[in-house]
Amino acid sequence: MARAEALAPGTDSVETVPPAVDLVLGASACCLACVFTNPLEVVKTRLQLQGELQAQGTYPRLYRGFVASVVAVARADGLRGLQKGLAAGLLYQGLMNGVRFYCYSLACQAGLAQQPGGTVVAGAVAGALGAFVGSPAYLVKTQLQAQSLATVVVGHQHQHQSVLGALETIWRQQGLIGLWRGVGGAVPRVMVGSAAQLATFTSAKAWVQEQQWFLEDSWLVALGAGMISSVAVVAVMTPFDVVSTRLYNQPVDGAGRGELYKGLADCLVKTCRQEGPLALYKGLAPAYLRLGPHTILSMLFWDELRKLARRT
Repeated sequence: MARAEALAPGTDSVETVPPAVDLVLGASACCLACVFTNPLEVVKTRLQLQGELQAQGTYPRLYRGFVASVVAVARADGLRGLQKGLAAGLLYQGLMNGVRFYCYSLACQAGLAQQPGGTVVAGAVAGALGAFVGSPAYLVKTQLQAQSLATVVVGHQHQHQSVLGALETIWRQQGLIGLWRGVGGAVPRVMVGSAAQLATFTSAKAWVQEQQWFLEDSWLVALGAGMISSVAVVAVMTPFDVVSTRLYNQPVDGAGRGELYKGLADCLVKTCRQEGPLALYKGLAPAYLRLGPHTILSMLFWDELRKLARRT
């Protein structure tokens, strides 16, 4: 079994799993979490697109709050509509988090986690690489989840029928570069989220263990750490999440250029100017209800799967 430095800065080295195993475990853990949290992702996407580039009070609010939005989606698209984009979501989670956890594990093996701020840097770099690899899947997921009946439509409608059909359409119309359209918003989004998640989970887990509330090897330690980590993730990630959703879902011209935004900075400026700064936290409640449980479940599943891997 490979040896690596402990994830928590300043702690003694502990036995861990090889990076290749972390790739599989991280991808599996996040795919499991995605199955439970995808309905929240659908609602969050609709809320973030609602009233896009329109001043408050000038557009109909088709989605009002979390519970009402769930009902609206279910009424318009059926219960299956709450799992729109699940296949693309699973593909994204597998690709992005497989790369992310693999790179983070490599950084920890190299001893970066023991350096001041090492977990933040490792998490950010690993997140950036994972976001780049998974960007085409996230693009398709966002566009599929935005699709709905005319009565509750928000955002541009791309009319994709499936994940493969969407990838084929984008490839045919925009070329290879089109599959990575919006990646400029995705990389910062995952960088800050990954840095916050992995760094705070590491520190929170060590803190929970120090309190001795639970047995040291109990799954409740990882659960508690994940709950703490989720707050930090949502706080720093939501503005980038709103921007990323809009960059991915915007219509494009014949040359494959976005018709609404030129990039990350342009989207931030236009959103704040026309909708106000609070628009960057649109869908905050479902964002937490999605990102919170997803962070908790992902880190819990990852931690428990690593324990099983170490025992084999």
